[in-house]
Amino acid sequence: MPLGNVLVSVALKGDLTMNQRTPSLPPKSALTRFSVAPLSTMTRRLADVASGRAPADLVITGARVLSTYSERIAVEREVWIAGGRIAAVKPAGAYRQVNGAPGRVYDAKGGIIAPGLVDPHIHIESSMITACAYAEAALLNGTTTIFCDSHEIGNVMDAAGIEMMLEDARHAPLSIFLTVPSTVPATSPDLETAGGDLTPEKIAAIFDRWPEAAALGEKMDFVPVTMGDERSHAILAAALERGKPVSGHIYGREFVAAYAASGVTDTHEAIDRDIADDLLDAGIWIFLRGGPPTTPWHSLPEAIKTITELGASHKRICVCTDDRDADDLMMFGMDWVTREARRAGMSREQAWSMGSLHPATRFGMEGEIGGLGGGRRADVVLLDDDLKVQNTWYGGELVVENAKITPVLDQALSNRYRYPEEAYRTVHIPSVPKLVPELPSDACTANVIRVALPGIVLFHDKVQLEKADSWDVLLSKNDLTFVTVIERHGRTGGEGVAYGLLKDFGLKSGAVASSVGHDSHNIIVAGTNEADMRVALDALIQSQGGVCVVDGGKVVAMVPLPIAGLLSDKRVTEVAEETRALKAAWEKAGCKIPYMGFNLIPLSVIPEIRITDKGLVLVPEMELVPLLEG
Repeated sequence: MPLGNVLVSVALKGDLTMNQRTPSLPPKSALTRFSVAPLSTMTRRLADVASGRAPADLVITGARVLSTYSERIAVEREVWIAGGRIAAVKPAGAYRQVNGAPGRVYDAKGGIIAPGLVDPHIHIESSMITACAYAEAALLNGTTTIFCDSHEIGNVMDAAGIEMMLEDARHAPLSIFLTVPSTVPATSPDLETAGGDLTPEKIAAIFDRWPEAAALGEKMDFVPVTMGDERSHAILAAALERGKPVSGHIYGREFVAAYAASGVTDTHEAIDRDIADDLLDAGIWIFLRGGPPTTPWHSLPEAIKTITELGASHKRICVCTDDRDADDLMMFGMDWVTREARRAGMSREQAWSMGSLHPATRFGMEGEIGGLGGGRRADVVLLDDDLKVQNTWYGGELVVENAKITPVLDQALSNRYRYPEEAYRTVHIPSVPKLVPELPSDACTANVIRVALPGIVLFHDKVQLEKADSWDVLLSKNDLTFVTVIERHGRTGGEGVAYGLLKDFGLKSGAVASSVGHDSHNIIVAGTNEADMRVALDALIQSQGGVCVVDGGKVVAMVPLPIAGLLSDKRVTEVAEETRALKAAWEKAGCKIPYMGFNLIPLSVIPEIRITDKGLVLVPEMELVPLLEG
């Protein structure tokens, strides 16, 4: 379906169930992606404006124009905009020859005009804010369209949570499309307890009911896919039979051929030049992930070497952000990632194209976004010579000027979507369990999780524990920290508790805890003592979710996340401030991996060892092992 129709269509197919929401449109007066009419209804007007028979609503003049089509910058140009769409790019001053004055003229003063950025792979929930709140930071960074995978809220609230986020997205002053979560739960009920179970039938229903469901989200269970697992391939079929592209998530060159043969056509997990090269030759788009220095996932500098060292074309390569907390989102947006691509060897024009036209092309939307051609949406940014965003126009509306939001955007952000009450009640722990394992009665061997920067891969170590009178002796002697996962979806009657030990985590005292334990999003608590671990857990229960640092029996920093235990209902600037304070307390506590890396400790699809509410999981063997062995 063409994007212009996607923006307004609300096609409903199939019977409604109790988990399905009736799609609705925001008020016509709201600034949303629906504010711009479909191209099919505007062609005559745009032709009149482009031909000079009618004046434009807005002319941005005195600019250099970056063409993502030819990857050149033209000087002394201006952009004519009508009805929120681009009518034409003309020589500077040409608007004066038109019969009738334009509605507005904006002097770019020699700056670079370029299309708004298109992020092909992000998780809104990682920013710990709602879609409406996310829009503020995105637009400040020149991003006007995103493709989000909401498997986090899907793991907590099933299809109902995804549909709530889609409603939220429809009210946002940002073009938000969904890559439908494909791997919920990430593994199986034998290995973890999730709050959601997205079957092939549920995924098909989301595609059929929500036109903005543009693709299948990252298929994280790449081993079952390549081994021919029936459920995994039924989910792939739900997308492929509807003509939807399939996004991927893969580690290991040995899996590439079978993965591509299964219909996967993009991935953001290329961690080096060699697997990136394999993926490109297998017909898989590469999304170079630019992670800020404070996170574990900055793979762009290595993966881009498929271009700079191995001579691959950049035509099927994009850049993306993947995960950003609210603080990092403000400082390290898509514009920062394009600048990283430029620092890694791409030209200015190539880097911006990889962040705009290329993602639009990957999702078949290049006729609507990603360039400054006639008929495209007027999602436009004004850049300086270093590709730093000065202004952003969204659908022809000036929403960012001089790197600050305008009153138009501030008003739009004041009318945010309110999540239903059930989204504020997702932490169900009937009684506070014991939070540390029993002290072994004799010498034994412990299967421990060794952490190391950058924090994505965790290592399986065996540590010999001597007989001791207390855990304090064993923890101190072996540089160990307690880690416990508690099932919080109310599925196990309080029985879903698993104990582990972290090696080299570095926590000096107290405890840290999070309800964002990927991907089932159970609560994970690490600590040096049970008392502080209990304070941390109680804080998360009381706030119905969050991330916190505890020391001496007190919460010293916390980001409350009351919506699904994943999201704040505050503006991005407020959450960014809370996140900065959390990260400072986290570092002061001595934790050697960042809190976003800590959140990955239960993610049982990444090697070598993880902990879920079921226990310690070896990956990729997908086997449970005991904490202590005789």
